[in-house]
Amino acid sequence: MENDVECAGFFRAAGEAKIGCLDKFQESGFVQFVLGNILEGFYNFFAALFNPGMWLNWSDPQALMRFIYYGGSVEFFFVCLNVLLILTLIGIWRRSFMWSCVRGLEWFGNSVGRLFAWAGLIMVIQQIVIVFMQRIFTRPDISIGFGIPLQFDISWFAEELKLFNALVVCLCVSYTFIQGGHVRVDLFYAGAKFRTKKIIDMFGALFFMIPFAVVTWLYGWFFLWRHLVTPNPSASDRLELLLRKARLLKWNVETIGFSPNGFNGYFIFKVLLCLFCAMVILQAIAVFYRSLNELREGPESENKYLDKDSLGEGEEAYEGTH
Repeated sequence: MENDVECAGFFRAAGEAKIGCLDKFQESGFVQFVLGNILEGFYNFFAALFNPGMWLNWSDPQALMRFIYYGGSVEFFFVCLNVLLILTLIGIWRRSFMWSCVRGLEWFGNSVGRLFAWAGLIMVIQQIVIVFMQRIFTRPDISIGFGIPLQFDISWFAEELKLFNALVVCLCVSYTFIQGGHVRVDLFYAGAKFRTKKIIDMFGALFFMIPFAVVTWLYGWFFLWRHLVTPNPSASDRLELLLRKARLLKWNVETIGFSPNGFNGYFIFKVLLCLFCAMVILQAIAVFYRSLNELREGPESENKYLDKDSLGEGEEAYEGTH
């Protein structure tokens, strides 16, 4: 940045100034960038909290554009990072608080997973109904309901089966992790010492799970909104450009299927992609907190408060394989 550019204000450029002092500080190097955004994150959190109409009043096109921009922005990332840092510091100070976070996050993951796991059963039942309607009753459509029924072509219901599969994959990811159901390639983990395992879990949560989920979120967030509104927002658009686009903003929800009479709610898959990222991030935090607490308390605390499903008495050999 040019040294002769005069800055005014601190968090935001004041008046006709082209740049705020904090912006200029952030562009002085990587360390300054991180420190400046952490500092600004506190301001952004309270600014969003006390001015909800600026980003939640979707009757205002500019508010909707702000919501779209900040949902995949550096500002939002550092607000979340600040919250996580504060919770972690409190948890280090009071171990019981960190265990409460673990139990809360794992309860949430288990509850969501146990609920949407029923989508697998619905998917099987619907497939059976489709086969019967096609092969036995030779019906071209299925009608559900009373009075004004919900009626779609057989091909619509056949393609809609993908949605149930997506519900299981995206919303049961945390539940499956907690239950130990994910397939893992173990090269050295099983033979490692207890403390080594906990350090590996913490490292994996911080440097694999969270970065993967954050990058996928950044892609999926704007991918979602490009199929909901026009003009299409882009991840490279600055806030000023999006606010100018807001003058022409209108809802344009994707309703195009792969076939003329096929399933036409594919925008739901984009929503599920973002929800999947959120579930992975929350589970990564739970893994990190659990591993840190178990590392501090020793082997006797392993799997403390862990809510795992059981197949019943006498089925212990099959636990973790379902």
